[in-house]
Amino acid sequence: MMGAALAAAVAIVVPAGTVQAASSVVAVVNNTAITTGDVEKRVNFLKLQRAKGNLRSMAREQLIEDTLKRDEILRVRASVSQSEVDAAYARFASSNKMTTEQLGKVLSQAGVGSEHFKQFIALQMSWPRVVNARFAGSGTGKSLVQRMQENGGKKPVTTEYFLKQVIFVVPEKRRNAILGKRKSEAEASRSKFPGCDQAKAFAATMHDVSIRDLGRVLAPQMPEDWKPLIEKANGQTTGTRVTERGVEYLAICMKREVNDDVAAEMVFRAEDLAKAKGNENDENSKKLLAELRKKATITDR
Repeated sequence: MMGAALAAAVAIVVPAGTVQAASSVVAVVNNTAITTGDVEKRVNFLKLQRAKGNLRSMAREQLIEDTLKRDEILRVRASVSQSEVDAAYARFASSNKMTTEQLGKVLSQAGVGSEHFKQFIALQMSWPRVVNARFAGSGTGKSLVQRMQENGGKKPVTTEYFLKQVIFVVPEKRRNAILGKRKSEAEASRSKFPGCDQAKAFAATMHDVSIRDLGRVLAPQMPEDWKPLIEKANGQTTGTRVTERGVEYLAICMKREVNDDVAAEMVFRAEDLAKAKGNENDENSKKLLAELRKKATITDR
């Protein structure tokens, strides 16, 4: 049902080597135990991804790499927060037309469990931070001035937005019962939105609606979840999207083209990050992982 989607999913909370009852240790990585229980969960996770080959060997190797990555993430304090992981977990459930409770039940029945999946999400989100920090600028080593000279002396132009977030709150316990209604309410409110200056007063006329001021956001900073809706927006609001908080849309208070130094730095950084994408397939990721493995103490049991 979820198949390939699980392979693409993205705070380090609990070590991979948390020992469970009736589990024996199969390997120790820098004093962190990897147990048969950990391996069994990863094997089951690989089955959900429809992986082929020696799944037990693949699972053990992945868990060793996960432990090396986790240690480095914690060392450099690059972990995403628990709330970011929970939000990604909720988005994954929503994209598969499930509640978080339903997703948890599916994962439990598959012998994976929600915590194992959240650990996987946490690593997918945190590891690129470590790689980018470790190799920041190594691809170019060029200053803003040098990059501008290559660009004919011109600063790149990007779009600057000033945004507010309109949230039609949906309590988790009532999600199944009222989500459809709240989505209709959010959609209907867009045509009545009075503008950002009156946003809070507007929200106060409705039940459980909150406004968040997001301030200045440059196009390269735009979260991937919002980017398509911003690009398609025609008017002062975007379309709606369902999130872990409820049903949301963005109000576009101002939009203009800018080319100041901050914007230029942001554009160049986005270009560099785009080149570095690919995580596990990225050469820098492989290089760093090889360095960590060389320094690590890995003992088979």
